Amino acid sequence: MYPKDNTNNHDKSTEEIFIDQQKNGKARPWREKKMSTVSYYELLHLLEFKKSSRVRDCGSVLEFSANGEGHLKLAKAYFCKSPLCSMCNWRRAMKHSSQTRKIVAEVVKRKPKARWLFLTLSVRNAIDGDDLDQSLRDMSEGFNRLFKYKKVSKNLVGFMRATEVTVNQKDGTYNQHMHILICVEPSYFNSTANYINAKQWRELWQKAMKLNYLPIVNIQTVKAKNKKKSDLHSAIDETAKYPVKASDYLTDDVEHNLMVVKDLEKGLYRKRRIAYGGLLKELHKELNLDNPEDGDLITTGDEEEEIGEEAYRVVAYWNWQRENYYLSNQNKGDKKS
Repeated sequence: MYPKDNTNNHDKSTEEIFIDQQKNGKARPWREKKMSTVSYYELLHLLEFKKSSRVRDCGSVLEFSANGEGHLKLAKAYFCKSPLCSMCNWRRAMKHSSQTRKIVAEVVKRKPKARWLFLTLSVRNAIDGDDLDQSLRDMSEGFNRLFKYKKVSKNLVGFMRATEVTVNQKDGTYNQHMHILICVEPSYFNSTANYINAKQWRELWQKAMKLNYLPIVNIQTVKAKNKKKSDLHSAIDETAKYPVKASDYLTDDVEHNLMVVKDLEKGLYRKRRIAYGGLLKELHKELNLDNPEDGDLITTGDEEEEIGEEAYRVVAYWNWQRENYYLSNQNKGDKKS
């Protein structure tokens, strides 16, 4: 199942475990993410998914630029970009958070009086992969209808939408929901003709989805600033969460894990998890930001430290037998004089 360890020419007794330590002292969780990705690969391999080999190779070799103080920045790596890959979802989440913060900061500059809302839309749980697939399609169409309603659109500045799926471990169903960060004109709060209360949001979502029941909807006003971490940044982080938690399909029950992965692969296939609208979409393009789902996962944004001038390269490889990253012996010869 695993590839051969092609590092036999190394003196393994002297190999050094790779640790990517940030300036704040914390180590980046490369090994943790790779271990989860390996477990995901094993499930795909058992299910005979063709893409399993791509997932197996994800993040197996990491090449970094290093400065004179030894601080690292990722320069080269292969990422599989599978929707359930822990390694890729970690990189996506950082990138999405960084991009959205830049966009929101620009919105605040251009429209300082604008207000922010955080909306969560959900429907009844899906029972299997086919049901999840159809439900996510329906939700996407329903969302588009919802934001075209005059009551919603007349004070809308823009939005950022992210889709998340969680697994109910008690009954095995799937809870699919959308988190939406919404920017509105201050007039939204000026009168009952403009304001949409929680009950109205539920009714509008029910109408947009053509449901015969009232769905669960949560709406909150978001404060742009406070003494600690702003509610706005907390809302951004909520939308930047992984589309599916690895713990939902990496349990002690292998048969359960296989079923969940099969259902999630079916349900999430070719689904766009992140979408921007209005001014936020315009700014995403204006700021020349690439797609956080399918774009470059090597450069994830300003959460990465600037290292200045490169002094040498560091290469770390995944050792399948010892389940950790090790430094390549080539690193010493890569230092620049």
